[in-house]
Amino acid sequence: MISPLNLLARLISFVFHPLLMATYLFSLFALLLPEGLDPLREDMYWNVIFLVFCATFVLPALNISLFKALGVIKSFSMQDRKERIVPFLFITALHIGFTIVFYTRTKIDFTDNLFRFLLVIDALVLVSTMVTFFYRASIHSLAWWGMIGILLPLNKVSEEGTLFYPTLAAIALTGVVMSARLQLQAHTPREILVGALLGLATSFLTVSYLF
Repeated sequence: MISPLNLLARLISFVFHPLLMATYLFSLFALLLPEGLDPLREDMYWNVIFLVFCATFVLPALNISLFKALGVIKSFSMQDRKERIVPFLFITALHIGFTIVFYTRTKIDFTDNLFRFLLVIDALVLVSTMVTFFYRASIHSLAWWGMIGILLPLNKVSEEGTLFYPTLAAIALTGVVMSARLQLQAHTPREILVGALLGLATSFLTVSYLF
């Protein structure tokens, strides 16, 4: 029987799954920092966010389910590092493919904020895949510290401290997610720390460079 703490930890791990990070980020922009979705018109925000949700969560989730059905992976948690490599490569291809299609099919440009944030997400996914070839880092930790690494530099440009409290909330939430992964014994403290450092460094440096 699953303990209440483990059940809660599993719920937290699912609700704040790494693949949902892009959807949460762009939803935050739609609500509090519309400049982050430039050059989209306001009436297009949620349509594009839905596309992001499908491309960065639904399709990868279906891929992982297919790999599970075919026996490529033993479980959805992918405890074995080597099991993660093929699914992660497919997820990276989906993210980059979506960015390329979005770029070629719309009038979006490299100078547009939306495209640059898509590149930041792609960088996080690529780093997640690259590190998996050598080490089993916590991707939950990497993704949510990646979110913090995006929000921190944006606080300097957001008007009236719009992102101050969301950034504090993201830091607190990331702590909760990391605790949930430890509670489930899904990762060691070192694996969580490595994920945190990679996520924060990748997003902070990428945002600082692109913007």
